[in-house]
Amino acid sequence: MSDKLDKIKIGITQGDVNGVGYEVILKAFSDSVMLDICTPIIYGSKKYSNEHKKNLKMDEFSFFVVNKAEDSRNNKVNLIECCDDKIDLNIGEATIASGKAAFQSLDTAVKDLMDGKIDALVTAPINKKNIQSDNFDFPGHTEFLGQKDGDTKGLMFMISEKLKVGVVTGHIPLKEVASAISEESILKKLKVMSNSLKIDFSISKPKIAVLGLNPHAGDNGLLGVEEQEVINEAVKKAGDNGVFAHGPFPADGFFGSAQYLKYDGVLAMYHDQGLIPFKSLSFGEGVNFTAGLSFVRTSPDHGTGYDIAGEDKADPASMRQAVYAAIDICKNRRMNKGLLANALKPGKVKEPFKKGRSSNDTRKPRREPRKDNLRPKPRPKPAVEQEAKVDLEVKPTEIAKEIPKDGPKDITTETPNEE
Repeated sequence: MSDKLDKIKIGITQGDVNGVGYEVILKAFSDSVMLDICTPIIYGSKKYSNEHKKNLKMDEFSFFVVNKAEDSRNNKVNLIECCDDKIDLNIGEATIASGKAAFQSLDTAVKDLMDGKIDALVTAPINKKNIQSDNFDFPGHTEFLGQKDGDTKGLMFMISEKLKVGVVTGHIPLKEVASAISEESILKKLKVMSNSLKIDFSISKPKIAVLGLNPHAGDNGLLGVEEQEVINEAVKKAGDNGVFAHGPFPADGFFGSAQYLKYDGVLAMYHDQGLIPFKSLSFGEGVNFTAGLSFVRTSPDHGTGYDIAGEDKADPASMRQAVYAAIDICKNRRMNKGLLANALKPGKVKEPFKKGRSSNDTRKPRREPRKDNLRPKPRPKPAVEQEAKVDLEVKPTEIAKEIPKDGPKDITTETPNEE
């Protein structure tokens, strides 16, 4: 099969059409190299995309409009029209219309993803408030996608080459964090992270650092008991379940001393505890990956960017990285799935073959050794060799006769035969 047929189909949602979603999509795929590694399918609007192209002076950029994902072409930036675009854009503003268009794009793309028409999903940023409706009553993409995947509790996993950070609690108010943390919730997230590092990133024995909740990780109970009563116990249970977890660590010192470099993943207790250091270290290169789902979803690590929308200031680097990550994770999953499928399955150990087998033993009986099949005696050596040996034998008395009376001759200069 040719490389073209093997290209991974990446579905890309338009996000909030009044934000920087189209800008980063247009800029990312203006590089033709991107089309060598995947087949992109944008779920959006021809009208809105054309307005953004005109605003960014990118009229030469062309979309290949298709009715369904199956009609997508390789080496083209495909676009499926799937949203109501009767209302004009209001770039830089959060409107009801832009929220509705964002949901329609997301909903259509997820249906194709679940039906196997695309291989992975990359979501452009949404506004978590104006997208709310009877159809979308979730804090964000992560929770919505988890519900679509059979109420799976996905893990918000921020990934980059430098750092990988997951969070126990996601989009909830800070005052609710402590009550939302439990041994069970921490242990579940650790299992998801460990499995993702193995399957999605091909790390055979991942090491995970767990952060504390309170300043100085509670300072032995002086500043809080969650570390001693909850987090520490979860880390111990994780070890019993084959997860290599360590901690809890004080978050400030952990990142300040670059201890994160020693670990494959970091589990933070709440959103800002993990995302502030992540974005400080990886902004523009980071990717939001929803781990633990049956399908692959990534997203840039930034928001709608209303303040710079339409000004040609948005950096497409994170969008490109989100596409790269989706491709890599798809390939890793396929590879590791194949390895697991071909692995030997554990079974009962066969008992050694014994005499007196049961009547239902269908194995062929082993041939019993013949009683006269004794170990053969060594064959006698030829007579010539025996005679030669006798001729070479010299009696000690004869040696004594050959020695002159004035002592033996000096033979140290002769070369002995060492054969």
